Amino acid sequence: MFDSLKKELSRRALLHKAGYGFMGLGVTGVVGHIIKPVRTFAQAPSKEPSLPPEKKLGWAVVGLGKFATEQIMPSFAECKRSKLVALVSGDRPKAEKYAQQYGIDPKNIYNYQNYDSIRNNPEVDVIYIILPNGMHAEYSIRGAQAGKHIMCEKPMANTVEECQAMINAANKANRKLMIAYRAQYEPYNLATIQLAQSGKIGKLKSITSDHGRTLNPKDPADIWRMQKKLAGGGSLYDIGIYSLQAARYVTGEEPVAISAMMYSTPGDPRFREVEENVNFVLQFPSGVLANCTSSYGYSNTKRIQVFGSDAVLELDPATDYYKHRLVIKDKNGNQEQKIEEKNQFALEMDHLSESIMQNKQPKTPGEEGLQDVRLMQLIYEAARTGKTIKV
Repeated sequence: MFDSLKKELSRRALLHKAGYGFMGLGVTGVVGHIIKPVRTFAQAPSKEPSLPPEKKLGWAVVGLGKFATEQIMPSFAECKRSKLVALVSGDRPKAEKYAQQYGIDPKNIYNYQNYDSIRNNPEVDVIYIILPNGMHAEYSIRGAQAGKHIMCEKPMANTVEECQAMINAANKANRKLMIAYRAQYEPYNLATIQLAQSGKIGKLKSITSDHGRTLNPKDPADIWRMQKKLAGGGSLYDIGIYSLQAARYVTGEEPVAISAMMYSTPGDPRFREVEENVNFVLQFPSGVLANCTSSYGYSNTKRIQVFGSDAVLELDPATDYYKHRLVIKDKNGNQEQKIEEKNQFALEMDHLSESIMQNKQPKTPGEEGLQDVRLMQLIYEAARTGKTIKV
């Protein structure tokens, strides 16, 4: 399988050199064909059809865990193009409680058995999959087959094959599929990309990105994360994906070589099935080296550092829900960049709603999620073999 993955990534590297770079903030390449460029935040906006100011698409949230109930559902209040109209949960009383809180008609409460009947509900335009990773593919595919557009949490799925099946199902149903890479819609991360790629800190030389937290077996939200079947992997799949994403979107490039090491504390029951720590290095075509880490064992960290020939940029916290800090360090000292904080969850949901209304490709489509899963599989291979993998 990894031989085929290497061939596919080599093909992408060639396409990148020819001007067809994968996502980052440029052009998107997909398995078997090339799709049209996606407008980046730094480019002049294209003329797009105006939308009625009151128009909002109806969203259904699948899975009522902590992230859905504490972050996503409250964020609909700040959406301009999206509204919460339906819930999918295996816990009817819990769903009824939230339906009452958000003014959702009880007839719009579904469970996992009657989920497919959502096709008969014209109020629902988009389904947001917020389930354990191992369930993403099934419910995304079933949602697309029910005629609904799909937003899926990251990582997209456990395997490359599942990711491709999700893309195929959305294409067959002529529905949009977007992966919830919230940082690519968050103002501080967008500013970091602009500063790095515009030459404001000089020629890029190196990037470090560290994302870690302590896995808590007493927290119900962490129990499934210790199970390989549901999680797909350990810290790399859960929070290391932020480090990987940062390296890709800051450079706007795809890696050409990968090396990695992996370690779990012996005897720790949390890591019987999934890994604790992964350190990996990515080499990019421009020569930039990205040193990235992920951990389920070190204290809460969400940091990106970008080293240029003229200055160093630090974004810390980088991928927090509501708080960010951006500092540029150069010969004149440290300058903190003040940017208006905005609700990144509302921004990404409205982006998909607008993409649907305007019939355009979302910025982070299924192919973006597929690329990360493919690269994470190669990071695992590099860690297992101790070899540097040429991509």
